[in-house]
Amino acid sequence: MKVPWGPIKPTRVVGGTSSTCMVGSLVVTSWQDTPAEARIMNEKELRELLEQVEAGNIGPDDALNSLRRLPFADLGHARIDHHRSLRTGAPEAVYGPNKSPEHCVSIVSELLDNGTGPVLLTRATNEQIDAVQSSHPDATIIGSTVVWRSAPPTHANVVVAAAGTADLPVADEACAVLGAHGVTATRLTDIGVAGLHRLLAELDTLLEAEVVITIAGMEGALATAIGGLTAAPVIAVPTSVGYGAALDGVTALLAMHATCAAGVTVVGIDNGFGAAMAAMRILNHQDRS
Repeated sequence: MKVPWGPIKPTRVVGGTSSTCMVGSLVVTSWQDTPAEARIMNEKELRELLEQVEAGNIGPDDALNSLRRLPFADLGHARIDHHRSLRTGAPEAVYGPNKSPEHCVSIVSELLDNGTGPVLLTRATNEQIDAVQSSHPDATIIGSTVVWRSAPPTHANVVVAAAGTADLPVADEACAVLGAHGVTATRLTDIGVAGLHRLLAELDTLLEAEVVITIAGMEGALATAIGGLTAAPVIAVPTSVGYGAALDGVTALLAMHATCAAGVTVVGIDNGFGAAMAAMRILNHQDRS
């Protein structure tokens, strides 16, 4: 039976925007502006789930799988996924490009007010940084990445190796994201293959690493060189650095995909954020094993 909702006053809740009305003796909850298939669990169902766990009818693992699909918070211009960390091990980050400063403030505020993990704004403009800092001044800024509420430090050993000084903006992003999740990366700068002695001088550091993020433009050969020197997972980041035939990073991207160093992972051009998150997935999986 289709319920005649009528005019209902929305009420904010953690994880979403809900509206309630009485249908007979039942309190019915709908998720505003959310399609029916996305209305996974309301408060009544959540309480019933917890009661089933308490009674021993449902195991904790089954309950956790149900909680992974809780609703999101609908801000109108964005739908904030508060339970992403429960599903993937890391909370949602805010990608700055094409967002207004006001939208950045709104999203960051929602994440800070209704979460506990690190909050990141990446690729932010000066206008966006000024706006979010005025509302939330307790931020750490590294390059164009803004971080709030960094995770406690860990002992993970991640190396971020940049082929040249021109690759540093991408290295900065990777290090900022790792730092937000509690990992202080060891940075190696200007160790490109045009001077192999510079790379080999850091061999001990590479051999001790749990994960290596390799950042290079031009022909992107550094990823293959490092991939052939260490058994650690290597995450390669092509950058848009280079002259004509570098094709704004496409040449490095294809070269890294065609590497003869087996098992190298390649992310998108200039994607320091993605490389750092790939490293965090590896580290988190190691912690669980």
